[in-house]
Amino acid sequence: MNGLLTVSELTKQIKLTLEEEFSQLTVIGEISGFKAHNSGHWYFNLKDNNAVICCCMWRSNNASVFFTPQDGMKIIVQGRVTVYPPRGNYQIDVRTMKPAGVGELQAAFEILKQKLSAEGLFDERCKKGIPFYSEKIGIVTAIDGAALRDMISVAKRRFPLVELVIAPSKVQGTGAAENIAENIRELNKRNDIGVIIVARGGGSIEDLWAFNEEIVARAIYESRIPVISGVGHEIDFTIADFAADLRAPTPTAAMELATPDKENFIFQLNDFLKSSSSLMIEKCRNLREAISDIINSYGFRQPADIVRKNYQALDNITYKLHQNNSRKFLILQNKVSLLAKIIESHDVRRSLRKGFALVKQPSDGKLITRSKMFEEEKETELIFFDGRLVFNPQKIKKSNGIAGV
Repeated sequence: MNGLLTVSELTKQIKLTLEEEFSQLTVIGEISGFKAHNSGHWYFNLKDNNAVICCCMWRSNNASVFFTPQDGMKIIVQGRVTVYPPRGNYQIDVRTMKPAGVGELQAAFEILKQKLSAEGLFDERCKKGIPFYSEKIGIVTAIDGAALRDMISVAKRRFPLVELVIAPSKVQGTGAAENIAENIRELNKRNDIGVIIVARGGGSIEDLWAFNEEIVARAIYESRIPVISGVGHEIDFTIADFAADLRAPTPTAAMELATPDKENFIFQLNDFLKSSSSLMIEKCRNLREAISDIINSYGFRQPADIVRKNYQALDNITYKLHQNNSRKFLILQNKVSLLAKIIESHDVRRSLRKGFALVKQPSDGKLITRSKMFEEEKETELIFFDGRLVFNPQKIKKSNGIAGV
């Protein structure tokens, strides 16, 4: 039949017509049904009071969006109309997206603030205390920013002993919120960080928007380490400020809150040492008096008397032992002297000195003590006190009395 089209042919003609006619367009509308797919692509509707159109934004394009779209936010998108033949739907293939004015960002700020507040992320009861002194402070900020230089200067001036652990982060633009959240989580893996400072210098609401993202607020809330926020100037407020355990008006103020003043610290140490010394002296005095009272009490005097009595008894026993030993020693000494004199009286040299002599026949080496022991044929030796004489046997004459020459 002439003019008969299949569904595919009709859809193809519509696709060619729409995509050629609306290849480049700019549309303003309100987001609804926003969904971030696991693939990284975004799907949402753009609507006004009278109409709705489907939109998709591929991951390669939405990576350049500095904020996270939220339902109810009014935005301006640029892109082209495309047709999805399997469903016969047309949609806008979004290439760029931006808020429709600062008011929309502020509205998104309030919406997220109310949402997180309702979940308890800003509850004061959940706030962790900031330590008076930290050996190490983690800093999440731009490595080349003036805010970091100012914080380092403040740390050196106030407390030079502190160590700064810097987690370099993007602080604005695409991927900044994810980078900040990841660095907070990385610092929480360490056990030596006392407090974390999340900071950046001032700027417009668009510049500070990374700190208004939900992912950053949840990372701060979930941090086991206390977090101080120091974002922008004093008049700037971000979602991170509400989620943090303590808000500082500026990055330098954040470092001042995280570090003790060395002069004040030294003064407090000196005051503590002085008061501690006084307390220790007073405590020792009280304990000394208490001990003295206990020692002088009846219960302690009685054991002391027993000890002293035993000391006296021990002295008496020691004295008696000493006396007995001295007496026994004297008796033994006298006995030794007597025996020595007896031995001395029997000394053969005393007899020889009186004129006596010893008779000895060297052939057998025996002393001749009886006449019958004397052998005439042997050589004889006479031993006197002052020398010895040897006689030939032919010159010896034996008699019944004393032998002579």
